[in-house]
Amino acid sequence: MSLRHNSNILRQNPPPPTQLPRRSALASSRLVPAAQFRTAAVLQHNVITKPKPGEGLKVTYVTPEGERITVLANDGDNLLDLAHAYDIDLEGACEGSLACSTCHVVLEDEFYDKLEEPSDEENDMLDLAFALTETSRLGCQVCMSTKLDGMTVKLPSATRNLAVDKKR
Repeated sequence: MSLRHNSNILRQNPPPPTQLPRRSALASSRLVPAAQFRTAAVLQHNVITKPKPGEGLKVTYVTPEGERITVLANDGDNLLDLAHAYDIDLEGACEGSLACSTCHVVLEDEFYDKLEEPSDEENDMLDLAFALTETSRLGCQVCMSTKLDGMTVKLPSATRNLAVDKKR
């Protein structure tokens, strides 16, 4: 299909107008028709809807300084997104795509044993984590459920961010 044919189709069936102001001229003396735009819904990921007080599942994060922060989670929320929603300092450099180990957390034995085994991909990333323990997991891979209600999650004293650490 030629460019001229496509142009004719657009003239015959123009896209719906937008609410954007029309641009009538540029610095040159010739008039330029306004660009036609299409809009789409904004895609968002890592968005947590906080439960109402008294509802939800409890998770307590323990910072490297020993501060305990208890938050409420919904069934299915992962520990990384949950930490970000409550402004808890858990890095997550790859934004939960299982490409780093910066959301490394340490779970209590009781709750670690309630989870499915980590995938091979998660284990590969955990091998890169700072201060790895027997109950280490990636926060982006631990999703809340009723069996994890009341869990305590320890944040390590440091993370190993290979993208940043290579530059030092």
